[in-house]
Amino acid sequence: MSKFFKINKFIFDFFRCSPHLLIFCLHRNKSIIKADIRRWLRVFDKKYSIPVGLIYLLSFHTAFRNVFYYRIGSIHYVLNIFCPKIASLMIQTESIGEGLFIWWGFSTVIGAKSIGKNCMINQQVTIGNNSGLPTIMDNVRIQAGAIIVGDITIGNNTMIGANTTVLKNIPDNCTVFPESSRIIKWSSKSNK
Repeated sequence: MSKFFKINKFIFDFFRCSPHLLIFCLHRNKSIIKADIRRWLRVFDKKYSIPVGLIYLLSFHTAFRNVFYYRIGSIHYVLNIFCPKIASLMIQTESIGEGLFIWWGFSTVIGAKSIGKNCMINQQVTIGNNSGLPTIMDNVRIQAGAIIVGDITIGNNTMIGANTTVLKNIPDNCTVFPESSRIIKWSSKSNK
């Protein structure tokens, strides 16, 4: 990408995302959004300031837009005109802790009672259904294609493997794979 193109794209994105920056600066969830921005920048190994990081993430990571719009509430309907979110990524959870990272997010439905801090969710994940909404604790990683349904709890520092269906409580510090959704590793130390 030529330097000229990069500079013009940044200028365009700055104007396109300046309403987002204004909402961010004035919003009551500013501290949670800051934590989200820091987490996303850390994952992508970017050393930007918070305002520049916000513009970068809104410009290049559409799943971040969904998280940002979730945090700011109904005002997002206006902002979605400038920076459209992923239509197939639905977040319908009452409480989500800071640092939520959604990898791609395509065809993902997130409907939990609550989600803790620093969780990571991949694409094509389904959380929750008519039979109940799960509670997801802190530092949980949910890999692509996982399904978590029912009134269950996923413990802290747990990884749910790709294409795993989880229908029962999972304790802290576990790794669950799809063979029969059985726990194959359980340690007393944190999986940070």
